[in-house]
Amino acid sequence: MDRPATAAELFDAIGSAYEDVFGRAPVVDRAVRQLLDGLPPSSRVLDLGSGTGRPVAEDLSAAGHRVTGLDVSPVMIDLAREQVPAATFVHADVRDWTSPPGSWEAVCAFFPFLQMPRRDTEAVLADIARWLVPGGLFALVTVPRDAEDAHAEFFGRTFRVTSFAPDDLVRRVEAAGMEVTGTHSEVFTADEPGTPPEEHLLITARRPV
Repeated sequence: MDRPATAAELFDAIGSAYEDVFGRAPVVDRAVRQLLDGLPPSSRVLDLGSGTGRPVAEDLSAAGHRVTGLDVSPVMIDLAREQVPAATFVHADVRDWTSPPGSWEAVCAFFPFLQMPRRDTEAVLADIARWLVPGGLFALVTVPRDAEDAHAEFFGRTFRVTSFAPDDLVRRVEAAGMEVTGTHSEVFTADEPGTPPEEHLLITARRPV
């Protein structure tokens, strides 16, 4: 078996095809709408795993928020900078990135944890809790499953995937110091022949005041 691709290698290879196939996943749209309804004007928003910049950074920037996106893929960063010039995009791994406490009114994490060991996810969740202002909002979307370092196929490439069962992930968000305010789950089928349906889980939370 070939060596599984790292996150950077995987998404460098996929590039704009990711947006073509996954488009606007309904759970991500739901999360963005909730942020738009709950954020004060000109909020600072950190988008972890910002990808092509669409739809998350684009929609939040269009509403007047100050968005910074982080991604491990330089190809994705280049695409995002071209497509969403109103936002700022940084080529970085969130595990190596720092931000002062209370820097952000909201943090988005839409699928970036799927290629992190569980201990790294727990550490980043704790970082997010510190980075948020009191009352700041957190939105997480993932594919929930009880799997650690399992091999999976994505766009014809092998990679390692790690995730949590829904209740386990909720507990980890709470253990990081955030208050979970809601969960929503639905099945999504990508616009690619032969791609099986997958569950998408949205967890919304806030840093206690």
